[in-house]
Formats: sequence, C-alpha cells, structure tokens
Amino acid sequence: MDLNNGFNPNLLSGGGFSIGSAFHPGYHKYVSALVAKADIIAISIDYRLAPEPPIPACYDDSWEVLKWVASHANHDGPDPWLNNHADFGRVFLSGDSAGANISHNLSVRVGLTGLPGVKLKGVALVHPYLGGTDDDKMWLYLCPENRGLEDPRLKPTVEDLAKLGCERMLVFVAEKDHLRERGTWYYEELKKSGWKGTAEIVEHEGESHVFHLMKPKCDQAVDLRERMVSFIKHD
Repeated sequence: MDLNNGFNPNLLSGGGFSIGSAFHPGYHKYVSALVAKADIIAISIDYRLAPEPPIPACYDDSWEVLKWVASHANHDGPDPWLNNHADFGRVFLSGDSAGANISHNLSVRVGLTGLPGVKLKGVALVHPYLGGTDDDKMWLYLCPENRGLEDPRLKPTVEDLAKLGCERMLVFVAEKDHLRERGTWYYEELKKSGWKGTAEIVEHEGESHVFHLMKPKCDQAVDLRERMVSFIKHD
C-alpha cells in the first residue's frame, strides 16, 4: 500500500457534540474502508464531549490535533510513522454531522492563521450541522459562551466562507435528512462568497442522516465512500 498519496484526519462525531467516539465501531469501519480504498493515513480525533467540558472544547481539541499533525511536516515529529509516510502537501479534513461543523470551523481557522508545513487540499462535509434547525437550542446550551443564533461557529458567515483554508470542498446531503436544507444552503453560500476554491455537492435520494454508518453496505453508502475516495485521490 502506498501511504504517501495523502493524509486525512477525520473528525468523527455524530451525536451533536455530546455523545459518540472515534472508537465507535461504525466510525472505525468507515474510516478503515477509506484507508483501504484511498491508500491514505487516517487520524480519528477523539475530542472531548460537551457538556463537561462545554463547547468550544471540541474545536480547541481538534485544532490541537491539527497542530500536532503539522509538527511532523519536517519529518522530526513525535510519531515516526507520520514522519516517514505522511504527505503533508495533501491533507484532508472530513466529518459528519457535528464533525462536519468542526471540520468547517477548522478550515476557517487554517485560512485565518495558517498551518505551517501543511497544505489543506480539501474538506468533505457529510450531512453537516450548520445551524438553522431546532437542534440549535442544544448547541446554545452546550456552548454557554455563545453569541446567540448568529454565532459564526454555529451559522457560518459569508465572510468566513470566503476565508476557507482549503482548495476544494465536497458537501454530502441526504434527501430525508432534516439537515439537508442547511447543507445545500452552505454550498450555495460558499459559491457566492468569493472563495477561490472549487465546491461540489452530492445528494443521496431516499436516505436519512448518517445513513452510511447505519447501512454501510447499501448501494448509496458504497457510492458515498467511492465519491469520498475519488475526492481524496483527485489531483
């Protein structure tokens, strides 16, 4: 297996910032399938869950992991495997639901502050939670320092979209997902924002939220994985 084709930290956090784990069997199988198909190194970020500690711990923990990854860019970091095999010129972020929200926010931070030694080639958001639903009440509760329903961590602003630190964006939505409309909104706003990258959206008809974890062998889940692999391997 050629592991120098790419490096893909996955933020795996279905459960609304408050439940779930990188060690969940569904996520582990999903990431393992991507690794096998795309010939990549994958890191699943097991960030702390709200409410103890509250949001923004999930964003801060995930950013610390990205900085840890970047510490290997000169091939002298603490993990020999990353030093010897990872391609830091081809880094990808991905996550579903709350993890997609975190992936977006990390990409904004990369665009604003940079991540020395790392090139963020792409971000893939699967069924992203981006505000605008009844779920917002839970996010506001889990984030006591919130700035209300217009908090840009919850509801991305056009200004932040224009500053995304990635070159490509792939958004997955599902027809029966209550977050579908917001995922489509994100894609449309991104295209109008002035961001210089390229964006694509994929909708799976007849499916609901994170169906790829619930029914990993169904045709639509296989299609989602194949599109993700193609996105990562695309040059």
